[in-house]
Amino acid sequence: MFAIISVGNRQFKVTQDSEFLTEKTGKKPGDTFDAKVLLFAENNKVHIGSPDLKSAKVSLKVVDDVKGEKIRGYIYKKRKNSQRTWGHRQQLQKLKVVSLSAV
Repeated sequence: MFAIISVGNRQFKVTQDSEFLTEKTGKKPGDTFDAKVLLFAENNKVHIGSPDLKSAKVSLKVVDDVKGEKIRGYIYKKRKNSQRTWGHRQQLQKLKVVSLSAV
């Protein structure tokens, strides 16, 4: 049994008790919420939403707030004695699937 859900601007294929990283959702660690379900598959049946399924429910729990990998940028302008370095770490959240169910 698996589902394809939409969280923020991204889509994820999830199963029961799976964990994944996504961009910040605005929720705090420990909060639970329901995601928009685009596709739900169980046994040999596949239910496809247009655009989403109202009869399927995927509950997610925010496990932790984490930071992504460090990205370094560098700008250099020739003959101007000008250079600049900057860094960025994306704010992410680790989410865990609490329950998958089709009503």
